[in-house]
Amino acid sequence: MKEKFMLFGLFSLLVLQSCKKEEKNQEARMPKQYAVEDFYDTKSIGAAGFNKDETKILMNSNITGIANLYELNIADTSSVALTKSKTESNYSIDYLPNSSKFIYSSDKGGNENAHLYLMDKSNAAPKDLTPWPNSANNFMGWSLDKKSMYVSSNKRDIKYFDVIKLDTLTWKPTVLFKNETGFSPYAVSKTERYIALTKELTTDTNELYIYDNTTKTTKKISSAKPANYNPMVFEKNDSILYYATNLDNEFSYLVKYSLNTGKSEKVFEDKWDVNFMNLSENEKYRVIFINDDGKNKVLLFDHKTGKKIDFPDLKDGDVQNVIISNSENKLLLTVGSSTSSPNLYVYDIPKKELKQLTSTFSKKIDQNDLVKAEVVRFKSFDGKEIPAIYYKPLQASETNKVPALIWVHGGPGGQSRIGYSNSIQYLVNHGYAVLAVNNRGSSGYGRTFYKLDNKDHSNGDLKDCIWGKKWLAEQNYIDPNAIGIYGGSYGGCMVLGALAFHPEEFKVGVNLFGVANWPRTLKSIPPYWESFRKALYDELGDPYTSDSIRLKKISPLYNYQKIKKPLLVFQGANDVRVLPIESDEIVAGVKKNGVPVEYIVYPDEGHGFQKKENQITTSKKTLAFLDKYLKATK
Repeated sequence: MKEKFMLFGLFSLLVLQSCKKEEKNQEARMPKQYAVEDFYDTKSIGAAGFNKDETKILMNSNITGIANLYELNIADTSSVALTKSKTESNYSIDYLPNSSKFIYSSDKGGNENAHLYLMDKSNAAPKDLTPWPNSANNFMGWSLDKKSMYVSSNKRDIKYFDVIKLDTLTWKPTVLFKNETGFSPYAVSKTERYIALTKELTTDTNELYIYDNTTKTTKKISSAKPANYNPMVFEKNDSILYYATNLDNEFSYLVKYSLNTGKSEKVFEDKWDVNFMNLSENEKYRVIFINDDGKNKVLLFDHKTGKKIDFPDLKDGDVQNVIISNSENKLLLTVGSSTSSPNLYVYDIPKKELKQLTSTFSKKIDQNDLVKAEVVRFKSFDGKEIPAIYYKPLQASETNKVPALIWVHGGPGGQSRIGYSNSIQYLVNHGYAVLAVNNRGSSGYGRTFYKLDNKDHSNGDLKDCIWGKKWLAEQNYIDPNAIGIYGGSYGGCMVLGALAFHPEEFKVGVNLFGVANWPRTLKSIPPYWESFRKALYDELGDPYTSDSIRLKKISPLYNYQKIKKPLLVFQGANDVRVLPIESDEIVAGVKKNGVPVEYIVYPDEGHGFQKKENQITTSKKTLAFLDKYLKATK
């Protein structure tokens, strides 16, 4: 459950066997440099699914500067706006079965109390299906007869999520599972008899349970050996549950569990983690996602025979999502890359025809002026090999040395992966090399690597970033005296830690809503994280015990007087994960040192910035700051 702190989860491409294997023969050239507004002319999208006759797609896009819902016509790729919010982000969930009505999710200003809304194209007034104050609500799927919707909600007890059934006629809630002991609900069987649950023990181990709604009993089906379990999906006949686990293994594999016999059978494994598996409506197809060194590998199978089905040729594209139509004749694909924003494609399986539905990338930018990401690996302080995602500016050369940034993902336990990033490409286009380090403790590289940072935060993981900086400094086209560090959430804490505990390593720091005071942050985690609290404390430390001594020691706020390098800080005023006071106090402290500090607070954002105007401001302010304090050190 480390991902609860994760913000940045993008970036990666092809595996390199050595960090020294670069395109050394590629001649440096000066690309056309673009304004930040040109980059953010790119649209973000998210697909929800097909309508009843599979002629249209429900999706969300930030084309207006904020996420709203649209209906896209497959035939001519035209789209119609379904919501027109100017203040709150709306995210598509699904069509109401056998209806043109649709469901979407939205919170208030990034407060993470998401509600589910029902709306009709002919009615501008949405209906709140979860009208319970101070509650967070998540869509969990449809019943077999499509007459009910399942939701996980903390409306009864803010600490725990119950499983609630809403019939689609009256929308009256019925509790299917009352969660009183800190389970995490994952999947409901099609007949409602079974619910898959996990109980978090640590951030890398949990237990898997099955709740029987008929007998009102809960059965543990996981092994006594420490492992991680991730429930996926039930088969329709209520006899099989699929889940992924890393039991007795470094990486997660797919397991078929018989609810009738209690026996488990390994059905698929790879040399990397199996991250996701789903079944089509009538269980004709099985789709599997593998985290292949940070890039998705997607496989499609005939579910009955296990035979692999040809997947459309997407060249270097990274498939981020697959939705199989109810007829099982079409795939709705979300595909992007490190140089291309995600687009939607529809694939006709019988005809083997692929059609692009959207064109999200900015028409003001030539993709040849962007940089493809590559995976590199470097040795850290203890000889441990650390993976990272690297962006080398096209203009970099031995005679034109460029400044650089260490980019730190969120977490702890996140992962930098392949994916298009406006903010990264904007900086690289303007001459900054970016090394997105997957420091020890990152997910995706096996259970041993994942656990390496436990109760060692701001030590080994931070040193990995410093050794990444040393790797950058060894490249003959990098200015070794102009390397900074950038990160968000837990990555922001790493930025502050780098400046406080290793004050001479980096020339500048850019911190997006980073933790500054660990004891306070761990005491103030959102109440609906109660089921993960003990697991978080197991990894990070319990602020109510003697662990608080170490937590205070590694908190940048208590070491602010050591920060001597320029600092840029961004914060959302509605952040419930890292409270605004964290940034307020570190900024006030560092200013006492006489160090240049810039601070931007967004009154309408939470943990992560959703509004395009705020994203533009963040990127623009960052480049100006780096140009002033990092590039000027040459």
